[in-house]
Amino acid sequence: MANLRVNNVVGFGSTDAGVNFTGPIKLNTQGYMYFPTGVTTDRGRGRGFIGGGSDGSLLKTIQYLEIQSQGNAIDFGDLTTARSLTASFASSTRGVIAGGANPDSINKIEFITIATTSNSTDFGDLTDEKRYHAGLSNQVRGLTAGGAGYPSPARTNIIDFVTIASEGNAQDFGDLTLIRFELAGTSSPTRGLFMGGANPGVTPRTNLVDFVTIATEGNAQDFGDLSFLGAGGAASSNNTRAIYAGGNEPSFITNIEFFTIATEGNGTDFGDLTDARGYQASLSNSVRGLNAGGYDGSTALNTIDFVIIATTGNAKDFGDLLSINYGTSGSSDSHGGLE
Repeated sequence: MANLRVNNVVGFGSTDAGVNFTGPIKLNTQGYMYFPTGVTTDRGRGRGFIGGGSDGSLLKTIQYLEIQSQGNAIDFGDLTTARSLTASFASSTRGVIAGGANPDSINKIEFITIATTSNSTDFGDLTDEKRYHAGLSNQVRGLTAGGAGYPSPARTNIIDFVTIASEGNAQDFGDLTLIRFELAGTSSPTRGLFMGGANPGVTPRTNLVDFVTIATEGNAQDFGDLSFLGAGGAASSNNTRAIYAGGNEPSFITNIEFFTIATEGNGTDFGDLTDARGYQASLSNSVRGLNAGGYDGSTALNTIDFVIIATTGNAKDFGDLLSINYGTSGSSDSHGGLE
């Protein structure tokens, strides 16, 4: 019997919605399709982490998820400093959490070894104190961009970078095309996208998407636009496709859009989150993109959604965080082509 690939399976006796199966398909005695032993299921692999945030009080908790398996988050350890409004990025071995608020903006960078539960360790400092900034990375470099100081400095367009394997202070990479904060970032192995954001007094919210070549310092360039004015959303990716989800314009929204990272252009409708939300964490592997926690305009959330990045459609329930959590960030050891 020929092999058959069935994408985004729901039903067929499978308890795992959104799984891709590859292999020979058969019928059992009740007439249900099934896949014999040895047939693979494609959910990707990898561990994601989420650090800090707020449940009404600042949090120092780090929690983790096995992205291929729906379920609730698990305690990983603690940050050295409770904080929210951070930026996160990762290589295949290290996770990095940078900046944030406690309650003033801070420049502290911390890291974890993703495979080993433990507390975070000091990495170095950003070039300035900032919150509401965005992070992205490939296997070698991590970048943070934009953000705002409180009580100072002012909102910024500065992009910082670090070499993830080597502790030390961040260095200047270049500038965004527009000063802004509340933006989102994600990447392929070579190219990073910074999406949306806000700069009250100049542009309350923007649909602008910038791109950088991660290996080469320089200023960001225009990539295209979101179809809506978005701030406070979150982004994830596999090695070819970027997803932007949620945010506020100014009401909190369920919108999900996607971009082909290698090709400049505007966003295309993907589907909807299960709940309107912004200020959530987003993380991914080669198959799945997750959105966790956030705020819907009146209530902080602990719910986690997932989508199959290659297949447009609405998000599905994944599980729950340890508690309600907004103003948090996350990444994984398998995002953006690292897997």
